[in-house]
This record gives sequence, C-alpha cells and structure tokens, in this order.
Amino acid sequence: MSDRVCVGAVAGAFGVRGELRIKSFCAVPEDIASYNPLSFEDGRETTLRLTGQIKNGLSGRLTGVSNKEAADALRGARLYAPRDRLPRLPDDEFYHADLIGLAVHDTGGTLLGKVAAVHNHGAGDLLELRGPGLKGSVLLPFTQAVVPTVDLDAGRIVADPPEGLF
Repeated sequence: MSDRVCVGAVAGAFGVRGELRIKSFCAVPEDIASYNPLSFEDGRETTLRLTGQIKNGLSGRLTGVSNKEAADALRGARLYAPRDRLPRLPDDEFYHADLIGLAVHDTGGTLLGKVAAVHNHGAGDLLELRGPGLKGSVLLPFTQAVVPTVDLDAGRIVADPPEGLF
C-alpha cells in the first residue's frame, strides 16, 4: 500500500482567472479540501481552496495557478493526500488504490487476473480484471456475494464469479 491515496483530479480550467474544475474521488466530495496540503504525482505540494459546486464536480483554486493557461496545463493531473490523513475505514470497506494490483483467485485457487481499475457507474463498484488468460478486461461485481474475501496483507482477493463470466 502506498503512503499516498489519489483523492481527486483536475478536470480543466473553470473561467479565465485560474479557477479549476475539480473531480473529487471522496465519498463526500467537499472533503477533498480537508486533506490539504495535497500533492501531485511528482510530489509537488499544493493547497486546494474550494470555491463552489459545478456540474459534475467542484470549482476551486490551487496555489500558484492564477490564469486559464496554467489551469489548462493541469488538466488530468491527479491530486494525492497522505494516507494517515484519511479516515480509517470499517473492515468491509477499502480504498480503491488498495485494491488495484491485487491478484484475484476463484474459490478453487485458480488465478483469474489482477485488478486493473475500480469503476462505479451508479449501480455499485466493479473490479476491472486483466490477465494473461483473458482476451480483454472482465468486470467483476464488487459485492459480498461475489467477492467474499479481500486480504490486503496477502495481496489477494477471493472471488466466486457468476456462471459464465470467465
């Protein structure tokens, strides 16, 4: 597990005075600003000040960004918070960052693939699996019935996929 967790991303400029469109990956979107200072992937630190709520996200300002060009240059940049500032989760909840890269085995021990991404399109989380035996990605529902065991210490997930998924 990394000592940093991705809590959001810059979606682009919002206006011409350096304001940004921010996508928050937090359960409560506005909580992203409470984890300041945030950092970029390269480790540079910045501070986020939220200025409002907009369609599909939040608007805000980052230190050092004062015009549209600088804001546009940050489009796609991910924002990270130190893990120790994030809330402790209950035993049956996980940060997406902790699931990515874990090996997924079926209940018989056969490797199904590795978690490449975690998606949520409104009906619940889906684990995107990729692996040498798969022609493409497979989306596995991340429910207690389908994924009964997540062992972060062992770096392993045990799944009981629906018939015909693999």
